[in-house]
Amino acid sequence: MYQFSYAEILDDAPEIGRQRELAAFDRALDLLHIAGRPDAAQKDRQAAASFLQNLWAVLIDDLCSPDNALPEALRGDLVSVGLWSMRESGAVLSTPDRSLAALIEVNTSVRDGLR
Repeated sequence: MYQFSYAEILDDAPEIGRQRELAAFDRALDLLHIAGRPDAAQKDRQAAASFLQNLWAVLIDDLCSPDNALPEALRGDLVSVGLWSMRESGAVLSTPDRSLAALIEVNTSVRDGLR
């Protein structure tokens, strides 16, 4: 079985890659909204945090690649947003009553920027 890097997939079909990024952010935001409900279980928060952390890990890996074509300043800003999202996700898990509003707002802005 072949393994391709994220960058190679985007090189072959940038529009498909953008659609997948949008779908991934939509899924992350759906999970965050579920986890933010008053009746949400801890497993809902864990699922949302895990998905978001994994999403940002993939994106940060690509953003740090020398082959990434985005301007360096934008890449740096996105890496900062991703690292914050990952840290905030961890904080949400360790503090059950912590609001998800900031995570939802920031990641909605990133998702909307992909459109």
